[in-house]
Amino acid sequence: MSRSGRLLSLMEILRTRRRPVTAAWLAGELSVSERTIYRDVAELMAQGVPVEGGAGVGYLLRPGYFLPPLMFAREELEAIMLGLRYVDQRGDAVLKAAASAAKAKIGAVLPPDAGVTLDLPLAMPGPSPAPFPDNVVELDRLRAAIRAQRRLEIVYADAAGHHSQRMVWPVQIGFMDSARVLAAWCELRQDFRTFRTDRILSIVEGSQYPARRAELVRRLHEHLALSSQAQSADKN
Repeated sequence: MSRSGRLLSLMEILRTRRRPVTAAWLAGELSVSERTIYRDVAELMAQGVPVEGGAGVGYLLRPGYFLPPLMFAREELEAIMLGLRYVDQRGDAVLKAAASAAKAKIGAVLPPDAGVTLDLPLAMPGPSPAPFPDNVVELDRLRAAIRAQRRLEIVYADAAGHHSQRMVWPVQIGFMDSARVLAAWCELRQDFRTFRTDRILSIVEGSQYPARRAELVRRLHEHLALSSQAQSADKN
């Protein structure tokens, strides 16, 4: 591996680590000596890359540093393209535009021989789903509430058309084959519930909810896993 390639590999490794990693560990990952790691880290620092730490402490790339996607393996690029095509099928207008912009940015920094993967990928998603029902409340308003961790008072219509008023803590938006759903903690049910976004008739934003969203996401996924196991058990 050339030194420039090794420096890029070193930055990519540091970018994916949340805690300091030692020179010995980095040397093992890159199959070089610790002395080489010390020299490479010094070179990155000289070039303005915000590497923090030192010998005996470990190294960490300061959060927020952007590394252009120059080192995607073919399989990684295939996975990204499959995901972008899936978004183009099931995403709303905002996410579709973001997927198109992301593809253009990736294409602008890839070497020419890798561009064929963007235009002629090996993998493709399944058939496009039927058109999604129109939303009364734009998904961008729901995304903003999720990011701000705001409680939402919603008016919701069930399948029979009956209206109910709920206070929920929005956690994630799910893009299913036939509908989009808001996954949230429901104060009324004291449990996680999913609400079809096309049946949310109105929202009123409230105060921040008294929980960390990261913890709610973890608990939501545990809840979904248990629900899936229970459904499988019922079928058996």
